[in-house]
Amino acid sequence: MSSPENTPTETEIEAAVFRKLLAHLDERKDVQNIELMNLAGFCRNCLSKWYRAEAEQRGVALEDAEARERIYGMPYSEWKARYQREATPEQRQAFEQKS
Repeated sequence: MSSPENTPTETEIEAAVFRKLLAHLDERKDVQNIELMNLAGFCRNCLSKWYRAEAEQRGVALEDAEARERIYGMPYSEWKARYQREATPEQRQAFEQKS
């Protein structure tokens, strides 16, 4: 875990890792958000909320749609229409049990 006094190099590394995570998720559009939530406890929407919160802490105002577009690489409505599948009953049940 990094310290609050990140060095510029640490910040650059963390930013690069974040960009790789986004690229990986972009390459794996087949992995649904509910699957991420069930397995890892976070999803693309969580990342967009964290992104927006961190931006706001730094005085940068972002709408939800803007933050989601940065995470999804396109407007959320477009991503959802193209790639999101209906959750299976098993996926919904697993999600509800963890909530």
